Amino acid sequence: MLMQIRLAQPADVAGMFHVRTSVTENILSRDELAEAGITEASITKMILGASCAWVANDKGQVVGFSMIDLAEGSLFAAFVLPSHEGKGIGKMLVQAAEEALFRQHTVAWLETGKSTRAAGFYRHLGWGMEQDVGGGDIRLEKKRRI
Repeated sequence: MLMQIRLAQPADVAGMFHVRTSVTENILSRDELAEAGITEASITKMILGASCAWVANDKGQVVGFSMIDLAEGSLFAAFVLPSHEGKGIGKMLVQAAEEALFRQHTVAWLETGKSTRAAGFYRHLGWGMEQDVGGGDIRLEKKRRI
């Protein structure tokens, strides 16, 4: 598989929303995302304002993405289409996000469900220092390698 990981562009936002609403874990509809302030317009604005998102592109289709909040030092999204899981795409997307975070922070963090596949995935990638944040969610941290 020839997979390209690159910075997201405004033209990728519709594909990112397709990925986000196609997942089988942490499922949210477009309406639920909008209620949280996550719209195509808000994501486009973020992408235009900073290098904060990466997409996995397979034959012109967005099949995964990751996003960070650089000011906060957090990885807040990493999703891959179910049809493309298990191929290393998520790992490549998280690594791209980590590289950007660690250029400005010594510690990065994320929140996810404690008993999710995502939590196991992040732990496998070296995220730890687990803290319970309530509601079945945990905060994981990863330190920059010196």
